[in-house]
Amino acid sequence: MGNRSAWEAASDKYVQEHQELLDQARNSSSLAAVELEVLRPLLAESPAVVHLQSGHGLDDLALVAEGARSVVGVDFSSVTAKAAQLRADELGVNCRYVIAELPGAPLRDGCADLVYTGKGALIWLPDLGSWAEDVVRLLRPGGHLFVLEAHPLVPLWTWDEDEPRIRPDRGYFERSHVNDTFPAGGAVEYQATLAGIVTAVLGAGLELRHVAEHAEPFFRWGDLDAAAWRGRLPNTFTLLARKPMAR
Repeated sequence: MGNRSAWEAASDKYVQEHQELLDQARNSSSLAAVELEVLRPLLAESPAVVHLQSGHGLDDLALVAEGARSVVGVDFSSVTAKAAQLRADELGVNCRYVIAELPGAPLRDGCADLVYTGKGALIWLPDLGSWAEDVVRLLRPGGHLFVLEAHPLVPLWTWDEDEPRIRPDRGYFERSHVNDTFPAGGAVEYQATLAGIVTAVLGAGLELRHVAEHAEPFFRWGDLDAAAWRGRLPNTFTLLARKPMAR
């Protein structure tokens, strides 16, 4: 099964869980404390946000609730984008969704004060250099890129509950792996080291303002309590970078 068909099949859950996701958006924020700590000063400026690989859209609703003027979500799944638009419309929130592959978002240059992404986004991108260049194109001078993403070491952790272990079938420096836990089965995820991600951002001309590693994962599978999630290992990272002002 190809990545697009795998993701479309997995995304049907966002249609089936429409009411549950609506209730979640009304009653809580999907934004984690580690990202709000970095984002709140930016959201206080009422930015126009572009969310690359926007998924179910709950983060977009939360960004508007925290102060964003508007959010444009871009996702290659038509199922996901349509479900997210339906929720935003029902809640009366200023979000709109565009169906497109990335990089090469079909949006005008300099349309964003903030590009937001992550939570299972970078793993679908084989060329982070081209992605970072597209981010720069979308940002206005002085605009920011923010990422909260799974730490690149995460593919190595097992989900054993007694103690953390490293999977013997994966390596940190591999280019990709098949995700055997993916809901639709058999999706290929691309890998990049943390240094590779930072280098792609810097290479596109962005100024690094913040990078931090965190023990808490952004996603937990059902009731599973993996030992790798209990504070000893990195499971996520946050990154903030700024497009220089025009000279």
